[in-house]
Amino acid sequence: MGWQKTFTLARRSKGCHLVTDEVLSHIDAGLRGVQVGVLYLFIQHTSAALTINENYDKDVRRDMDMALDKIVPENLDWMHTDEGPDDSASHTKTSLVGTSICIPITDGRLNLGTWQGIYLTEFRHAPHSRKVVATILS
Repeated sequence: MGWQKTFTLARRSKGCHLVTDEVLSHIDAGLRGVQVGVLYLFIQHTSAALTINENYDKDVRRDMDMALDKIVPENLDWMHTDEGPDDSASHTKTSLVGTSICIPITDGRLNLGTWQGIYLTEFRHAPHSRKVVATILS
């Protein structure tokens, strides 16, 4: 059986943001009654990504943002800068981190590890709201 919903995450500027609770508020209806299943989340953008990582220490989110900036610096000789100097760097980071994640569902709950949470990794400096497609298969 399948369930799907497209929703919009709140506006955020550059950084790694813990969005687990926000996602759960949008998918609660789809989780109800699912004994065993999978949640697929897909972000419909090319300058932001989704990933799973540490949900407790905020320093991890700052460290991830710093590391991604070191791996893909904005000061390279980018050709595609139509929307600003962070344009191509943002697209490249999205390709590295990824546009989708999948999480097992057990007894109507996301089966994340104790210290795991869902991150929105926003690569643009200006705040953006981001559309996500959630698909639950059981």
